[in-house]
Amino acid sequence: MNDDARLPLHVPLTGPAHAALTHETYPPAPDLSGVWLRPLSKHRAGNGAFMEVLRLGDGVTQHLPGELHLRQLSVSWAAPGRLNAFHLHVKAEQNELWCVLSGQLTVWLADVRAGSPTSGGLRRVILSGEQPALLHIPSGVAHGYRASAQGATLLYGMDAQFDPQDPNEGRLPWDHFGAHLWDEDRG
Repeated sequence: MNDDARLPLHVPLTGPAHAALTHETYPPAPDLSGVWLRPLSKHRAGNGAFMEVLRLGDGVTQHLPGELHLRQLSVSWAAPGRLNAFHLHVKAEQNELWCVLSGQLTVWLADVRAGSPTSGGLRRVILSGEQPALLHIPSGVAHGYRASAQGATLLYGMDAQFDPQDPNEGRLPWDHFGAHLWDEDRG
């Protein structure tokens, strides 16, 4: 019997249901040093919608929690159910900003930086075109995603340009932090 099943209930349950009962908890998302999430405003009208993603001044992002000098902007289309994990940038500094424009991604972040105050921390973020947000991923934080059943369109910017002759993209196995991270939520 789990601890939750011993709680007094206002609504009596059968023995087996009472023994199997658990209660959801909603703890705040753990902090990872340098990772931040900023909600965006999607303004809807009768003829469509508009959303401002980012303001730049002399190549520097404005009105964000940290400074980022954008050097490349890219789009990635994730097929339905696509799992793309885990990668990180360690040859040179490369910080990223992610924004899902359509569909949904379940993103896992893992702080694997030696000496980071949040080293070893894991954080899950849901990015959705319905509730857009900017996600900042600092260099050295392993990141990966699983696309929802409808897939997703990901707009992302980075402060380093991709070099196909010397790619700055290291890989960890998709299940390095546990295969359970990618399990479907079955309620």
